[in-house]
Amino acid sequence: MVNSEERKAWHWLTRVFFDHHVMVKVPVTRFTLPRTKENSAHWYQLLSGVYCTFTVCRDDGQVVGCVDVPGIRGISRSNLQLKLTLLSQCGIAYCVVKPNSLPTLAEIRSDFLGSNAVPNRKEMEDAAMATAQRLRAAVDHQRHKRPSADPASGPASEFGLDSDFASGAWQQPDSFIAPLDSRLGQLH
Repeated sequence: MVNSEERKAWHWLTRVFFDHHVMVKVPVTRFTLPRTKENSAHWYQLLSGVYCTFTVCRDDGQVVGCVDVPGIRGISRSNLQLKLTLLSQCGIAYCVVKPNSLPTLAEIRSDFLGSNAVPNRKEMEDAAMATAQRLRAAVDHQRHKRPSADPASGPASEFGLDSDFASGAWQQPDSFIAPLDSRLGQLH
């Protein structure tokens, strides 16, 4: 979904906007609406091929800003002007970044979130810890929710799973779906 330059920018954005979601290649029609219905089909058709490389959203899905990473040929002037005009009318921040010359954390966060949105180190560490704890809780929940692969525990239908696939020996007590070494023979 992303090339190596875009991937660098994505990793940077996820660190800068640690308290937001960074979406990849979302069309602008997913988060913009026309003011009136009379020309909405025309605007939808016009904008359906326009997307931003990255879209930064709050937890409730509200878009706060869009970031484009230009390709080899750059971004066309008309595409850039369309995005600048459209997104500014919607109150959404927009910027174009090159992975080898990224803005500072303070610059982009204040552009996207306002002047008071630059976190201190303690806030960043707390947010990272909270994210790690939520991830661990989600993984633990999924591990304990998964039906046992032990044949002594009964058929999979006891768990509401009627598929042979759902009760196969591929299920492991950890996150992996197969044993580490699944080869049948010895290595020579």
